[in-house]
Amino acid sequence: MPQPYRFALLILCASLTLNACKSTEKAVFRTIRSNNSVALGRLPNLEPVLEAGPLTVSSEDGYPDDAVKAFRQELSYHLAEPREDSVRYGYAKLLVIQGEQQRTGHFFQAIQMLTLMTPSLLALPLEWYRTRVKAEMQIINARGEVIGSYVGEGRSKVRVAMYHGYGQGKAARLADIQGLRLALDQIRPQLDADADTLRTQLLSTGPVEEVIGVSLGH
Repeated sequence: MPQPYRFALLILCASLTLNACKSTEKAVFRTIRSNNSVALGRLPNLEPVLEAGPLTVSSEDGYPDDAVKAFRQELSYHLAEPREDSVRYGYAKLLVIQGEQQRTGHFFQAIQMLTLMTPSLLALPLEWYRTRVKAEMQIINARGEVIGSYVGEGRSKVRVAMYHGYGQGKAARLADIQGLRLALDQIRPQLDADADTLRTQLLSTGPVEEVIGVSLGH
């Protein structure tokens, strides 16, 4: 690569990283907290179990805690008693079945280099991060029996750009959590529809403390 283009690319990458850090953190927080609907509270308290699987390694900038926070936020929407010290009547297990991330827009990178990064200064995108997440939520009673299973799929698209985009170092993180949020958004109405039946079954089995030797393996 010619020296002027290499220098311009380094300057652009540094600018994108510095300019987008704060906005990315805010975007991740908003995504995690985006389920701000009034809680239905129709399920008894459940112990959350998360197997993030490929989501923790699908990107070059994985933040496994993001998935945990998003799942807990989603679960609190359904629980009647989301208290840490309350009795639990089973488990809500989230399995990330697929987590694939791609970077697209290399054609735009070529144009950027040919024009000495002028389009980037006008806030045109440098590239996009896309994450496809497929997740399954299982509702498990105190005996370890799966009494409900719900699947959702989310596809996110986050652009790398100055001013109105995100930095290259953080866009991967945001794409992952947005993909998971979209998958949870698909699961929510399915779980809502079965909430009354699930509540009856969970309460009839009794709390987790009364059952010994429960295994949550596949």
